[in-house]
Amino acid sequence: MKVLFIGGTGIISSACSRLALDRGIDLYLLNRGQSHRPVPAGAKVLIGDIRDASSARAALGDHHFDAVVNWIAFTPEQVQADLELFRGRTGQYVFISSASAYQTPLAALPITESTPLRNPQWLYSRNKIACEDLLTRAYREEGFPATIVRPSHTYDHTLLPITGGWTTVARMRQGKKVFVHGDGSSLWVMTHNTDFAKGFVGLLGNPHAIGDVFHITSDELLTWNQIYELVAKAAGVEAQLVHVPSDLIAAFDANIGAGLLGDKTHSVIFDNSKIKRLVPDFVCTTPFARGIEDVLAWYDANPDRQVINPDIDALTDRVVAAMESIWPK
Repeated sequence: MKVLFIGGTGIISSACSRLALDRGIDLYLLNRGQSHRPVPAGAKVLIGDIRDASSARAALGDHHFDAVVNWIAFTPEQVQADLELFRGRTGQYVFISSASAYQTPLAALPITESTPLRNPQWLYSRNKIACEDLLTRAYREEGFPATIVRPSHTYDHTLLPITGGWTTVARMRQGKKVFVHGDGSSLWVMTHNTDFAKGFVGLLGNPHAIGDVFHITSDELLTWNQIYELVAKAAGVEAQLVHVPSDLIAAFDANIGAGLLGDKTHSVIFDNSKIKRLVPDFVCTTPFARGIEDVLAWYDANPDRQVINPDIDALTDRVVAAMESIWPK
């Protein structure tokens, strides 16, 4: 099977690239050749800019693919360009959407692929919804072979999946307080990229995936308190957590607030039965407690990776001080 990844060296896509190659897929990567992650051995690189139609066409030449996956499409304009570029060139087009596109706040749990899409809080999610709408129309009206995949919070050994990243870990190790949104009891799902890849690669070239949508997540449920405590444990310390309403955090930083109010504030429980029916060997085997140990080991292996963001550090001080002035303990 001949497959093209647009991107292919990112946090999620790098694991999918490796697994695709392990399973004998003839994998091509279209990118600008500027990623800090190495291209996996065996992948063929086409140098081009997907945002520049002439550059992309020159890189693709007369190639045709069994499946094309765009890992870096975020707006309907970008997806429209893909429709024009890949009509008649691929047997399947896979769009990477987001589980944050689901109804926010949710009316019911668990989340299934038929849960309505609506997110008034986060532009990122609304753009993903608009992309899905465009592809759904293209499938219905012209038979464009679209498949939509919605990851949730997916990480690898290089990503600290908490607000503030390494800055928050550094504060923990310095004995400083860090904030957690709400009371820390909302439920969340963390998915390791190697687990996500098991479900995803099984969709490539699968005729039953055409015209359909799937989310791919772990079944492990954690509260945000547990997530921060596991990060602290992997860092060898005990976290000093200050619980702060998401609205208050948003008042201090609109970008962080949008990701909280439009996603992380609300409990999620995903029903993964649909992907499991289509890809029976999909099973997640990396619990967050083990995955976060690998993340901390990666950071600790090289001090150059331990970059503290002074803006995030100062923001954390302000948010903690504001909360403690309202509710001193």
